[in-house]
Amino acid sequence: MSVQWRPRLAEGTAPVLTILVILLVALALAGTAYTEAAGYLALLKRAAPLVILAIGQYFVVVSGGFDLSVGSLVTAEVVIAARLINGDDGNTARVIVLLLGFGVLVGLVNGLITTRLLVPSFIVTLGMLLVLDGAVFLWTGGAPRGDLSPSFRTLGRGSFDFPLLGQVPWSVLILILVLAGAVVFMRSGTGRTLVAVGDNEQTVRLAGGRVDRLRLLAFVLSGLLAALAAILLGGFAGVSAQIGRGLEFRAITAVVLGGVLLGGGRGSVVAAAAGGVSLEAMFSLLHLLGVSGGLESAVQGVIIIAAIAYAAHGASLRRLLRFRKPEPALT
Repeated sequence: MSVQWRPRLAEGTAPVLTILVILLVALALAGTAYTEAAGYLALLKRAAPLVILAIGQYFVVVSGGFDLSVGSLVTAEVVIAARLINGDDGNTARVIVLLLGFGVLVGLVNGLITTRLLVPSFIVTLGMLLVLDGAVFLWTGGAPRGDLSPSFRTLGRGSFDFPLLGQVPWSVLILILVLAGAVVFMRSGTGRTLVAVGDNEQTVRLAGGRVDRLRLLAFVLSGLLAALAAILLGGFAGVSAQIGRGLEFRAITAVVLGGVLLGGGRGSVVAAAAGGVSLEAMFSLLHLLGVSGGLESAVQGVIIIAAIAYAAHGASLRRLLRFRKPEPALT
């Protein structure tokens, strides 16, 4: 008897994909720009930095932590890039390498303090947020200096020709590569163990798993992807001392919208990425409908509160909603 393999979505992926499809259809009905592929590619172009941040945040959240420093890290990266490149294309390549290295360093510091000094990740990364914000303000005086080079901005704003689709943004290609790499990683033994750490740390320790190294790796990946997101966002939006403000909460909102359990132990990286696209699509729809931008923060707050409530009471809710199979009749 032959066994046929059937692709199966991870738990929590189907609901967010359904939400995403509904939002995309609503966009097509609300705005003529979304009746062609170019409109959706533009949406992915805008969403790419947030989705990449959400993938990095996913690694930390699914292992049982938080990374609140990514928004400030994005701001610091863009400000550093503008100052060091100063409009010179010759400086672009080495500055990009420096930015990625700085992201790894920040993630490493967050991870080491969390795992070695046993300080909760929420406190560590909140402290790092304040450190980076203060350093950026001290260095710039609130007004960033320098400029990004045309070649640097190409990654966030440029595109290339692709058959049938036309002009495809480089940021969309980078996003696809990052997501594919994240999926491969999460299907590996290391990725599965990372999820297990968030579910039951003690069990992983007893089984010989290196819990501290895995959590350290999660923070390093988060810092690295935050740096990559900063490169794309800086290229797209330009230089600003507020460019990363609030992105840490958007990334967490995207992750929980994707069904990833706060506290760790359950969730799909594809669903987290879909949550990021859904969040951007939701904000685009609100903008088309003329809804006040202040509602964006309210939406994020509602999603986070609902996710925390579900994390606390989800098990009992699932038991309450689960239908019991009828017992067979006695004959």
